[in-house]
Amino acid sequence: MTPSDTIDDVDAIDTIGALPAACEDIAATIPELVRRAAQRHGERVAIQEDGLRLSYAALDAARIEAARALMALGVQPGDRIAVWAPNFSEWILAALATHSVGAALVPLNTRMKGAEAGAVLADSGARLLFCVDDFLGESYPRMLAPHRPATLERLVILRAGHGRAMDTDELSWESFLALAPRTEMGAFAQREAGVHGDMPMDIMFTSGTTGRPKGVMTAHAQNLRAIDGWAAITGVRAGDRYLIVNPFFHTFGYKAGWLAALSRGATVLPHLVFDAEAVMTRVENERISVLPGPPTLYQTLLNAPRLREFDLSSLRIAVTGASAIAPTLIERMRDELGFDTVITGYGLTESCGFATLTRAEDDADTVAGTSGRAMPGIEIRCVDAQGQPVPTGEPGEVLVRGYNVMQGYFDLPEATAETIDADGWLHTGDVGTLDARGYLRITDRIKDMFIVGGFNCYPAEVEKLLVAHPAVAQVAVVGMPHDRLGEVGRAYVVLRHGARLDADALIGWARRQMANYKVPREVVFVPTLPVSAAGKVLKYQLRAS
Repeated sequence: MTPSDTIDDVDAIDTIGALPAACEDIAATIPELVRRAAQRHGERVAIQEDGLRLSYAALDAARIEAARALMALGVQPGDRIAVWAPNFSEWILAALATHSVGAALVPLNTRMKGAEAGAVLADSGARLLFCVDDFLGESYPRMLAPHRPATLERLVILRAGHGRAMDTDELSWESFLALAPRTEMGAFAQREAGVHGDMPMDIMFTSGTTGRPKGVMTAHAQNLRAIDGWAAITGVRAGDRYLIVNPFFHTFGYKAGWLAALSRGATVLPHLVFDAEAVMTRVENERISVLPGPPTLYQTLLNAPRLREFDLSSLRIAVTGASAIAPTLIERMRDELGFDTVITGYGLTESCGFATLTRAEDDADTVAGTSGRAMPGIEIRCVDAQGQPVPTGEPGEVLVRGYNVMQGYFDLPEATAETIDADGWLHTGDVGTLDARGYLRITDRIKDMFIVGGFNCYPAEVEKLLVAHPAVAQVAVVGMPHDRLGEVGRAYVVLRHGARLDADALIGWARRQMANYKVPREVVFVPTLPVSAAGKVLKYQLRAS
């Protein structure tokens, strides 16, 4: 099947020789961003999904219609509106409408169960929830029902199951939009004009791996500045076709995803569930040029038995990070997947999702071995337990300061004060080093470090060394109790397609590559590693296995 069999009138990618510079005049709010995009890009396709081809002009009109419907339901500035759904166009429209009326968006993880979702909805005080009735065999309203907080007034079902009857406090997406005429355009215009750059744009809840999830508050202007910087460095441009596999509830799929695409006039192509062959089919048929994701995404594509049967020549930009990467992976992404630009980065929810990036001209060792250098306007330092900067190349806790640091944790002033110090430094809880160039290398989470016979062992460092083995595709290392040494490492290993290797051989190889205390004492071969919806390896599941 050729590209023309599935897409008519594909938007041509703008031919710009150099990477686009950061915009000098950055929009201060999300509604301003969309208005400008509609003016600049008009009939260029903003969102493409199944049979839908929504132009930038139509996107602007659609978010206004949904915003007027929210106002008809009594949504006020500062209210919290939640979205619990997979990647599809209504998610984007619901989010843009929320932003446009001055409310704060609360994205919910699609892998949450009812009790988890109920806790986030209660903690955020969300008044309204956009969700789906049927996704991967789960009914979100049904899961939520026993755990629904009293503060949640209404559900809007974005895509209802076939023949489903709505409860009295539920609306279908179509019925919701039908409320829009109850709000006069003049009233909407006045509300939109009251949205300003320092107003909370979203409250994104942390994963809760170290305790109850906390709601991270960030504002319109700081997010848009970070998004603009990210798009400028990665090289996303008008006409790009951006397949978004990263979940919309995560900053990677939301801020570095569809918002970054809209900021540059690219086309957003949402993808629901990752499957290697499905992704390669879409790349070929829909001429995808931008495909960010965690390292596991690219490793899975490279290991796909039918990889060479697909035309992936349209691919141009890859952005990854957050895991151990071998230089060979970067080289294979360029050589076998055809990416011109491969970039890694580092950020966290508390920094709007952005902090550092490598640059397009960096070599494979830099892209694989570091998370890049600070983005413009952002400072990075590594400090010891007393808060003093450590020497170049020495490990310390990573601190971030700049416009990107969160406003705080929602309703948790003490937790905010513990995380952001008096000088404005955000304490990340990550351990890293800075080299002479200012490039950051994340060695681990403080909580993931284990001590082998008195030596600090950082799993991420061991993982980087192990994935250099030619038979290893993915690896995750966790600490386990040991009678003599206190703790030692256990490695969970996924082999490359067709590769053969036993535990003794890998351990023997590891002894030649790293200090003895770093060598895992056990190796467990697994077909896949457990990962979150955002592609992050769930080490707590490995520890419990």
